[in-house]
Amino acid sequence: MITGAAVVAAGAAVPLAVGALDDGGAAPAAGRTAPAAPVASRPPASPLPRTDPRPNILFVLTDDQPKETDWAIRRTADWLGGQGVTFARAHANTPLCAPSRASIMSGRYAHNHGVLDTRHPYHLDQHTTVQRRLHEAGYRTGLFGKYLNYWHTGDNPPHFDEWLLQEPVAYYDGHYNDNGTVRNIPGYNTTVIRDRALAFIDRSRTDTRPWFAYVATRSAHELNIPERRYRHTRVPEWPGRPSVYEGDKSDKPPFLRAANHTYEQGEALRTRQLRTLLSVDDAMRDFHDELRALGQLENTLVVYTSDHGLCWADHGWLRKSVPYRPGLEVPFWLSWPARGLGEGTVDDRLTGHVDIAPTFLDAAGLTPDTPHDGHSLLDPRNDRDRLLAEWWWNRQDQEPIHTWATLIGRSAQYTEYYRTRLDRQGRPTQGDGEVLFREFYDLAADPYQLTNRLHGATREQEQALGVPESAKRLAAARRA
Repeated sequence: MITGAAVVAAGAAVPLAVGALDDGGAAPAAGRTAPAAPVASRPPASPLPRTDPRPNILFVLTDDQPKETDWAIRRTADWLGGQGVTFARAHANTPLCAPSRASIMSGRYAHNHGVLDTRHPYHLDQHTTVQRRLHEAGYRTGLFGKYLNYWHTGDNPPHFDEWLLQEPVAYYDGHYNDNGTVRNIPGYNTTVIRDRALAFIDRSRTDTRPWFAYVATRSAHELNIPERRYRHTRVPEWPGRPSVYEGDKSDKPPFLRAANHTYEQGEALRTRQLRTLLSVDDAMRDFHDELRALGQLENTLVVYTSDHGLCWADHGWLRKSVPYRPGLEVPFWLSWPARGLGEGTVDDRLTGHVDIAPTFLDAAGLTPDTPHDGHSLLDPRNDRDRLLAEWWWNRQDQEPIHTWATLIGRSAQYTEYYRTRLDRQGRPTQGDGEVLFREFYDLAADPYQLTNRLHGATREQEQALGVPESAKRLAAARRA
């Protein structure tokens, strides 16, 4: 439980890390223009004193942002990395937008929450969501930006007091559900939702309830359209990874053997993504400054992550949906100085998006009342030896990718591909589920997953790798 010891004085502020969030006359990063001043107005009145010791929760979720993107979010990294915890082994449990977001909200694997593709958001049981639990416990709740793909724009998102929901999601001049009114709002997606989130946070000057803000940008999803002032920003060169230049893919599944995207395409995608993320970094600066002005920087739990990663032509692949590190691993920072999580530490526990909802409830002193597959990251005793990730071949993919499930361990990863496909209702009813292909990677010796140890392996070699036991554990994880 969070106790009164976690409360900070109303005017407290945390000193910034060197160079963090204050351009203060320093030269911008290479090719980057100095950010514009925040546009949200702030009343001069001092905030009312807080009587509820529970923390605020600010959750910022980007779209398709892989790791190795810190250049574009340097102030965010300075703030949350320098004054928080970096989870170095954070993963999406499903590398697809809606299933991943449903896992974040529910703390459950996709096979349990039921949102297996991007077209059936109403499969999610809203009673299982973290926003429902926080709202009923007295939190003021707000949603700003992307919710769930194919959500009807006119439908209000359950358990939020305020919202600016965009669907479909566009970079400029988007279509929004603005607190129940559907309308077009001019401007850049990240800036529009930033301003509304800032206004929501600023209302804590007169509303002393703790708040939960769910902020979800379009960045860095394709088709990548940067804010106009960043559209020509020079991005540092990228040499590529060994997985981009993989020559022999005979040990990969058939659909990946046929993939032929190049380094040049991967580099171009990376450049476009980084340019869109520059605006996210600006928004994070403004969130930081608003929290500091309110005296809430210490007792706000801030989490920043992406719904999943993306391949930049790794193994010839230029998208998500595959069980390889660039598509599964995500940036993940957590800061909560009042809880002692503000020291710039690195946590190498295996973590997944299913851990986010349990962490938020733990911070609020709430016991989950629906099942969770994850656990709170606030308790250092919560750890695991392996993490499940899963994906279903859905009707948006005309070419066969095949359904797969994988167990990610501390030093190895075991994957199975199945003859299964989702039907028109988003249920895995098509196919007999037969295992079609398997992979095993030694992540310590082969971090770029170039050598599938099961390709041509004998039974004895499989036994030595522990594959039979891995297969049993994977089957159990898919049933749990």
